[in-house]
Amino acid sequence: MDVGRHDGVDGWHARRAVDGWHARRAVNAVTRIRRYDPSTVSVVSAASHGTVVDADHLPDPHSDALVIGGGQAGLSAAYFLQRFGLDERYQLLDHAPGPGGAWQFRWPTLTLAGTNRVHDLPGYGLEEAVGDGRGEYPASSTVPEYFSKYEERFGLRVRRPVDVRSVECDGEMFRVTLGGRLRGREITTRTLINATGTWERPFIPHIPGAADFRGRQLHTHDYTGPDEFAGQRVLVVGAGISAVQLLIEIARRAPGVRTFWCSRTKPRFDPHPFSPELGREAVARVERRVRAGLPPTSVVSVTGLALTPTIEAAQRDGILDGWRPMFTRITETGVCWDCAGGSAGDEVSAGEHLEVDVIFWNTGFRSALDHLAPLHLRGPGGGIVMTGRLATTVADDPRIQLLGYGPSASTIGANRAGREAARNVVNLLATG
Repeated sequence: MDVGRHDGVDGWHARRAVDGWHARRAVNAVTRIRRYDPSTVSVVSAASHGTVVDADHLPDPHSDALVIGGGQAGLSAAYFLQRFGLDERYQLLDHAPGPGGAWQFRWPTLTLAGTNRVHDLPGYGLEEAVGDGRGEYPASSTVPEYFSKYEERFGLRVRRPVDVRSVECDGEMFRVTLGGRLRGREITTRTLINATGTWERPFIPHIPGAADFRGRQLHTHDYTGPDEFAGQRVLVVGAGISAVQLLIEIARRAPGVRTFWCSRTKPRFDPHPFSPELGREAVARVERRVRAGLPPTSVVSVTGLALTPTIEAAQRDGILDGWRPMFTRITETGVCWDCAGGSAGDEVSAGEHLEVDVIFWNTGFRSALDHLAPLHLRGPGGGIVMTGRLATTVADDPRIQLLGYGPSASTIGANRAGREAARNVVNLLATG
């Protein structure tokens, strides 16, 4: 199927189908993507901070503004909706069992110091909430603790766990169909702020032979720690910060492991400190793409990878040596480059085969927007045309704000975008 030739919503559904099929085939019988199922939860205890979430706290049947997603962008939007006077006129639906957004599902070895940085939410900072000196604490417990205190401090109207299955246009309203324990129930809203992020859409590229591999395949989404790779030959795939961090962690902490590294593009390490100018250019490039209706790209593709002391030490120790270009086929026992002959590039020979026990995909995520498919938002360019001051507004339907899509896909960008989205919603409701 030539997915790239499909236009509009048909193209979106085609891409979804093909990407999903490839991902399922890739992980086939060796691993499964962990997903949270609200239908299995009655009362959930957020153990990291001791609070109890009442799963019987049902969403309101109607709201003037609906926020979907309880991560940083969603909480920022809810804060400003409340500040701008919508108080009882909005609600936030979150399908996770407790506060923390995607952070609560990150691997336990990821510390606050190891993240790109968790920026403060508006009005109440991280250190004020949980104290300083937490850099070596797991992000998967510290950030949920912070978000929980934030929700409580401002009395945000969060309903969880609530799973949104689909959003449809119904005249001047949106009809939202719920899933999980509320399967089939419908609620309505006048405006929509979507802040569902990317964690639920791990991406695995299609490589011929993926279903034939007899070893294990997993994605960053499913990583739990280095010990599980002890004594194995592990191929890390990807050129982003997660790929590099986890390659180093596995190489240093998994006893008897042998690591290998491949990616589509050659990793680029920038020895210069990250500058505000570079950050603005990265954001501007992504913004230009979404305003043109093209799929957003990663910031790393613009900025490169910061050459941190950890990475420099890994280079000195040879952990990052031996990078190879992307393989062209997966076999029963490993990967190979142009197995049928031909040119495989300067770094490898045609027909070269590498035997591995594990293929570890650190190949990124896609925007989790499947529930918006009935709205037919995607265009011929493969993306959604965005407009507005910070590119948060869907051009074809200004009632919809997308956060975490394009330039707002960062913790600092999420705060600014949350304020802008809330302002846009308030203005629209005032004129409607």
